[in-house]
Amino acid sequence: MNASEFSIRTPALAVLLCSVLSGCLVGPNFEHPQTHTPDVFDRTQTAQASSKAVEAEFNPDWWTLFNDPMLNALQQELTDANLDVAAASARLRESRAGQRIAGAAEYPTLDGAASYNRERGSPNGILSLLGVSPAQSQPQSASGSAPLGVAPLPGSSGSPAYNLYQFGFDASWELDIWGGARRGVEAATALSASSYEDRNAVLLSVRAELARDYIELRDTQALLQIAKQNLEIARNATKLTEIRKRDGVTTDLDVANASAQVESIESLIPTLEARTETTINAIGVLLAKEPGALKARLAEPRDVPGLPQQVPIGFPSELAQRRPDIRRADAQLHAATATIGMAKADFYPRISLNGSAGFQSLQLSSLADWASGQFVVGPSITLPIFEGGRLKGTLELREAQQQEAAIVYKRTVLQAWREVDDALITYDAEQRRRERLKAVVRLNERALSVAQQRYKQGAVDYLNVLNVQRQLLKAQSDLEQSDADADVNLITLCKVLGGGWESTYAQQGAVSAATPRQ
Repeated sequence: MNASEFSIRTPALAVLLCSVLSGCLVGPNFEHPQTHTPDVFDRTQTAQASSKAVEAEFNPDWWTLFNDPMLNALQQELTDANLDVAAASARLRESRAGQRIAGAAEYPTLDGAASYNRERGSPNGILSLLGVSPAQSQPQSASGSAPLGVAPLPGSSGSPAYNLYQFGFDASWELDIWGGARRGVEAATALSASSYEDRNAVLLSVRAELARDYIELRDTQALLQIAKQNLEIARNATKLTEIRKRDGVTTDLDVANASAQVESIESLIPTLEARTETTINAIGVLLAKEPGALKARLAEPRDVPGLPQQVPIGFPSELAQRRPDIRRADAQLHAATATIGMAKADFYPRISLNGSAGFQSLQLSSLADWASGQFVVGPSITLPIFEGGRLKGTLELREAQQQEAAIVYKRTVLQAWREVDDALITYDAEQRRRERLKAVVRLNERALSVAQQRYKQGAVDYLNVLNVQRQLLKAQSDLEQSDADADVNLITLCKVLGGGWESTYAQQGAVSAATPRQ
């Protein structure tokens, strides 16, 4: 190539290289969908309960609102111990690997190979077309200087066996002119982000489940204490009726009623004890512990945690960035949009640069000689002409999947707002119900005291005392259950607000949001 040819070709090659590197991206570019923010947070202004939800910076470690050291410790252990979270983390690592695999399509491939073969051409095969006969001596090659194959021994005939040594490199690079590979990387990255949010959703869910199980455990232990206290009252009442019967003041009817009340209360205790054991086991499973492993740690009864005076719930504009299910739906919509570009790129020609270089020799000693070198280089182009409708069908499929993903995203956002609104309603309502139950308990305690006093005075029969005690037991149980329900409603509220993963998973960096290619 002379200087004039080089000066002409260099700009053309530069233009071609720039166009190849920049290329073009077919298919739609993804844009994050815009969502309407309803005014459900306005319910914070109309709430009447003592523990109020307020628009303030949301605390992702929402379980600390209960101010329970044991619950805090269990939540700290959960991230590394829970098997569902571990499985979700494994799926996330799978998606990261898929992202790396997709990214490899943007780069050239280079393979090295070496081989040794002992070969012999068949005189009755292709060699016969060149005039080689088993009964004849070796013919000369086209140059007339060397026989076909290797040089025969004097007097030999046919094609003798020979050695063939070779090694070299093969390279190939499909130019991503239409952006199909880049769209593939974009889709894989979005799916990896979806797996990341799926892991966050699992972590959020098991945190809420652990908190609910813990509240249920403390509630069951409190109900067991209430039952035992009422059992003691019932036993004392039975002793009183027996004394009054011996004194001739009452009859066997009062003794039977009092004894029946004792048995009725005692029948509650095995169920509550069993529920305590099974709830401890449920907490143990969440922490990957064997049955009974947490019994010594959790068996001691404690009060159901109280509610905070205020519950910061963040701001409406933050919900879409905090809830993993919304973020996951957004990532899945992104992936579905990118696959449309992949499908469209298949309609265009594929251009590849191919080449191979190496050495080949009949003698091992001369394999590395420059004269043994060989190479092949050149581009190739593949143009789809007839695919039987496969390409068009694939494009229609990807477009339909993208439409479905958009619908799923809208439904997810709508469901999120509904869950927040429902949680705010029930959180306020249960607290107002609890205030009424407190009054019921106070009135029943007073009624029982009066009934017992009047029974001792002989003014009423024991049936009145029995009815009041039953009402008190039910009221105490309802109040205790309401305390637990209020806590559970707070857990639900924090869960639907999307808290419980930012400050642990993101900060610990268990798996980074963007993994560099290797």
